[in-house]
Amino acid sequence: MLVKALGAGFGAFVFLTVVIATVVSAVVVFDHAFTAPTPGTSTGTGSSPSTEAQQDIPTEMLVLYQAAAGDCPGLDWSVLAAIGKIETDHGRSTLPGVSSGANTSGAGGPMQFLASTFDSVIARHPLPAGGASPPSRYNPSDAIHAAAFYLCDSGAPDNLYSAIFAYNHAAWYVDQVLDQAARYRATDTSGGDCQTTSPPNPTAAQVISFACAQLGLPYVWGGNGPDVNGGWDCSGLTQAAYRAAGISIPRATYDQVHTGTPVSEDKLSPGDLLFYSTSGDVHHVGIYLGGGQMVHAPTFNEPVQVSPYRWSGDDYYTATRPAPTHHDDSRATS
Repeated sequence: MLVKALGAGFGAFVFLTVVIATVVSAVVVFDHAFTAPTPGTSTGTGSSPSTEAQQDIPTEMLVLYQAAAGDCPGLDWSVLAAIGKIETDHGRSTLPGVSSGANTSGAGGPMQFLASTFDSVIARHPLPAGGASPPSRYNPSDAIHAAAFYLCDSGAPDNLYSAIFAYNHAAWYVDQVLDQAARYRATDTSGGDCQTTSPPNPTAAQVISFACAQLGLPYVWGGNGPDVNGGWDCSGLTQAAYRAAGISIPRATYDQVHTGTPVSEDKLSPGDLLFYSTSGDVHHVGIYLGGGQMVHAPTFNEPVQVSPYRWSGDDYYTATRPAPTHHDDSRATS
């Protein structure tokens, strides 16, 4: 820091002071700076961020959600992040009442607080340093910490459903928050590639072993393997991988999706089938490896490969866990 002072009189005196301070890490949120922990670590409580969370949540907001979870012992940061996503897309929404003003209900800021509610929360709970002075519902740090305190006052984490319902009095809202929170939590931080994946049983191990042995082979529409027509399409690969494990599943994606036990995204396990759908058209399938990764035959001009199963703009639909059945549908389709 350089401070310069100039005086006047018979002469000019210049005082120069240089202070060398310890450098600290800081991030900037909407023109407000605060000292923060490293992204992906938490000063509060909770799980590790999933691939979707890391790709969707701005780094500075992820840090805040994780830190603020500590305001309510036992509250997972993903619940705060889910509320931030549904309310304002983590402050990125351009609708009225996000960065200034209020929406038609009078709510404002990234966490959509009514002014009266925000004022009552900060009257009960002093907010940590890093926000605005005085605290503001438009400041992300203030808003997210206030949201954590409000959820705690409303029963979280023991009665999480009621706490979220208190935030917005609608059952559909609670369901959306809980679903989004589950998607933001990493389901498996081990594995993630063909060498380090940890299949939970011999069947999954055989499925993954077969699929990984096909890495680099070309994508072929209707492909049933290099010995048949030179390569694989997505459902041809998954059918063959499960056949190698002694399980017969249908050939087409829109039949495979109805095979086996549905698996929620927060319960994914290596070997599960991952499906993607646009307007009800189930058009792609891959095999989960763990660590947010899958092995699959993507599309034309892209060989069988390992890649993240969630990405910005994806149309992830559901997952299933096939069990021994007796299907044998050899129709060729992606």
